[in-house]
Amino acid sequence: MGEFKVPKSHPRYWSLYYRHKIEEALEAGILAKAGTMAHGRGEAFDYLIGERTIEPAERAMRAAVAKLLLAKHPVVSVNGNVAALVPKETIELAKVLDARLEINLFYRTEERVRAIEEALRKHDPDIEILGINPTKRIPNLESERGKVDEEGIWKADVIVVPLEDGDRTEALVAMGKFVITVDLNLLSRSARMADITIVDNIIRAYPRMIEIVEELREKSKEELEAILKGYDNEKTLSDVLIYIRDRLGDLAKEGIWRRREL
Repeated sequence: MGEFKVPKSHPRYWSLYYRHKIEEALEAGILAKAGTMAHGRGEAFDYLIGERTIEPAERAMRAAVAKLLLAKHPVVSVNGNVAALVPKETIELAKVLDARLEINLFYRTEERVRAIEEALRKHDPDIEILGINPTKRIPNLESERGKVDEEGIWKADVIVVPLEDGDRTEALVAMGKFVITVDLNLLSRSARMADITIVDNIIRAYPRMIEIVEELREKSKEELEAILKGYDNEKTLSDVLIYIRDRLGDLAKEGIWRRREL
């Protein structure tokens, strides 16, 4: 893959930069081909929310961090897209939460597992990474994604399952796990099945969640539980839909579709 040469003055610099990271990850064996389509689908939803962190996402992130700080065995799951886009931030988030990291893949091959492990270790050679040799299987989940680590997802009480992952989310919830997802596609099964859904781009969500950990770390158990008690995931998803509806209505009224005068 060649060097990324788009000038920072380009109006779509960051979008193109992360597309480049996805292309690099595909060539490096980190990403399955289907991951490129998932990224494009996410970009489309990001356009709809204005490529910014909106209030419902902020609300969901605070609840998610509160739950993770209360957890006994939190786990942050890693797939190819996560390793491509936010490897450093994923490691940092796991560290500040004292959570375990586990590789879990739908299109699992030993080559991909090793490539993702290598991508993570570039940022921290000593980081513990689970999921290399999984020995357990999630009940009623026959895909490769069902293979999990006994000390990771299998044991976890709270799991961060980022990016569209509906079958595993549903199966984990059925096991009694508390599932947090980061998914721009609020219509996906993962978004609808998760206990907390953060409708935001993971490149914005993980850095913000790290900040929120620092804000909430010294809160009492009662204060963290109060944040959770006041959270309603169905309302959050509804609020995102309303936000998108209103934003599109405003854009239509502003005449955004008209060509500019030459």
